Amino acid sequence: MTSHRARTWAPRGSTPVVRFNGASRGRISMAALVCFKAGERSRLIYRPRIQGHHRGAQRGFTWQDYRDLLVRAHLQLGGPVVVIWDILNVHRCSRLREYAAAHDWLTIVQLPSYAPDLNPVEGIWSLLRRSTTANVVFRDRDHLVQAVRSGLRRIQQRTDLQRAATRRPSSTDVAVNYCRHPTLKHRQALPDGTSDLRSLT
Repeated sequence: MTSHRARTWAPRGSTPVVRFNGASRGRISMAALVCFKAGERSRLIYRPRIQGHHRGAQRGFTWQDYRDLLVRAHLQLGGPVVVIWDILNVHRCSRLREYAAAHDWLTIVQLPSYAPDLNPVEGIWSLLRRSTTANVVFRDRDHLVQAVRSGLRRIQQRTDLQRAATRRPSSTDVAVNYCRHPTLKHRQALPDGTSDLRSLT
């Protein structure tokens, strides 16, 4: 829960200071989808995972978590889903591939390596770090969760921010996704990450 430092305003000669006590123990993970469907408003669908402190507690998302997020997007969009995401190990696991192969409404396209600029959710996380969580000391894990959810709800109401995220370069590697709405089955994006993406628009 250590504060993310970001640029801010201060009187000349006075350096802003963010104070916190003790070590950071709270942690949450987030997965999200920025969804686009022809003729409709874009949507941001997200899912938090609050991690426990005890030894052996699960860290990060499982393939079932991503499956449930995709099912939620399918139900909200009311049609087929093409999900474009990075090559995180859990995204490439055999069970998730088998699930996609068994459901005609789901198509998975994988981005090339080191291509965060092609993943619009990176822009969403960048916006959160520069606004909601910037220069804030969170009292506890619940305070952090409340702040992140509040920030994401604001972005959910701003389709302009969601669309801007598709154009904003980012260098962070977050395992989340990008939905579109034509039809393909399972395929790999080309090395430059552009040709396949154009065919989906």
